Amino acid sequence: QVHLVESGGGLVQAGGSLRLSCAASGRTFSSYTMGWFRQAPGKEREFVAVISWTVSNTYYVDSVKGRFTISRDNAENTVYLQMNSLKPEDTAVYYCAAHKLPYSTSSYYRPVDYGYWGQGTQVTVSS
Repeated sequence: QVHLVESGGGLVQAGGSLRLSCAASGRTFSSYTMGWFRQAPGKEREFVAVISWTVSNTYYVDSVKGRFTISRDNAENTVYLQMNSLKPEDTAVYYCAAHKLPYSTSSYYRPVDYGYWGQGTQVTVSS
């Protein structure tokens, strides 16, 4: 079982930066691939970034490549999403999620691939 709590959201002007954090409970955090998703009003939940349980692999949706960086600190049971050069279209509720299977190398970009979710944190980017 993994319990996730996000923090770090807020209101920022276009071009600004935010760093989201996701604190996880459970001794097995290091064995889970971790993802960040976002959901804007009236839209489906969208994959943003993922970091493998091995830490060696990261993937991003094209719209955030070069601006967002996902990282994790297994000693602190925390995953981060550094967001730079923010745009109004980045406005959404951001969720972190743990893959439904430990040590997984399977699909990672669909919400159904994840078994544990945080409550979400609002990110609003003004123009």
